[in-house]
Formats: sequence, C-alpha cells, structure tokens
Amino acid sequence: MNNDDTGKNNGDDLRIVVFGAGGRVGRAAVAEAVARGHRVTAVVRSPEAHRDLAGEGVSLVRGDATDAASVAALAAGHDAALNTAVRLDVPSVDFFTTSSRAPVGGLAEAGVGRLLTLGVATTPETEAGVRLMDAPDFPAEWRAFSQGHVAEFESLTAEAGPGLDRLMVVPPLDLDAAAERTGTYRTGVGRVVDGPGRIGHADLALALLDEIERPRHSRVQLAVSL
Repeated sequence: MNNDDTGKNNGDDLRIVVFGAGGRVGRAAVAEAVARGHRVTAVVRSPEAHRDLAGEGVSLVRGDATDAASVAALAAGHDAALNTAVRLDVPSVDFFTTSSRAPVGGLAEAGVGRLLTLGVATTPETEAGVRLMDAPDFPAEWRAFSQGHVAEFESLTAEAGPGLDRLMVVPPLDLDAAAERTGTYRTGVGRVVDGPGRIGHADLALALLDEIERPRHSRVQLAVSL
C-alpha cells in the first residue's frame, strides 16, 4: 500500500480506546492517533508507570483487557478499540483467549463496533497450508507463544457477532522500534508479505490507524510489511 492519503484523517475525529497502550506498539498507535486529531483513551494496568502517555488528546486510565466489565466500562462512547496487550508471565493460550473473549463481550455491551488486535508474524501462511510456526525446527517456546495468537484468532472468529467488525493485524518478524517512519506499507490477507519482512513501529501504527479510519479488511489476519 502506498496511497497519497495514507496517514491523513479523511473523516471525523474519532474516539479510540487502546488496551496495552504502555507497550511499544500501543504507544506508537496512541501517537499516530493523536497526530491525526483523534481522542484516545490509553488503557494500562499500571498508570503510575506510564504517566508520560497522558497529555493533549490522551486520557490515561487503569484497565484490564482480560476483564469484560473493565472493557465495557472503558470502551463506552468510543468509535473503535485497539488491543495490543500482552503478558509473558502467563501461558500464551490462556492469556490471548481471555483477552479476545473479554473485548468481544465488553465491546458488545459498550456498543463499540470495530476491534483491531495485534497478531504475530509466525501465524500467517508462507504458502498454501504452511506457516512459519509449523516448521520442524521452529523453537518450542515460540511455537507455544504463536499458538496463543492462533487460539485468539479462532476465539474471535467463533465468538464475535455480526455487530463487531474485527481484524487481526500481523507485523513481520523484524519489528523495529527505532526504525524511522517511511509513510508506506504493503499488506497480505492471511499470508506473509513477500519482501524484506520488516517494519517499524511508526509504520505499523500507520497501518493500524488507516484500518480504524477507513476499514478495508474484516475478520481476517492482515499481514503488513514494508
């Protein structure tokens, strides 16, 4: 994708709730949203550790993406939700299934109709029926983490009703926090994007906000890369 209008707000200002806003992707998404003139509710487990997130256009709040009641309370009145939350201290499948079911229920209660989640590079196919995580020499600990995202996508597929338009955005293996923004990216539905297999956090945030402002994909894994 390389559109002239990429990164520009072509619609009304939006209210966006970001779960996991204290992580690197969450922070990049908050910054991109604010730069476009949107209002953001930045949800973290420990606001005292992320006070720098608060500022013009951003409300910093305590919340939990694995608690449907917390999601419902914080998402009410918003136009879209982004979930980039992750925990490494609990089993991957347990965390990601819970952090998909809770937003599905909570957003339905709050009346929010668009959800974006963050996937992992090893789950889209490299060719028909083949995923990176299925390689015989793929590290067992990374396969377990990848399986959590597989379970998350399956949970979203099974449980998200017609009122929730949802999308899993999947970055490539090389996700570089320090990379400068290029203002462009390419996409592939359900399949790894051919090419260098890298993207910076700023360009990933660009893809996320483009899909929030002007939804082009729904109910799929959308791989993004430079």
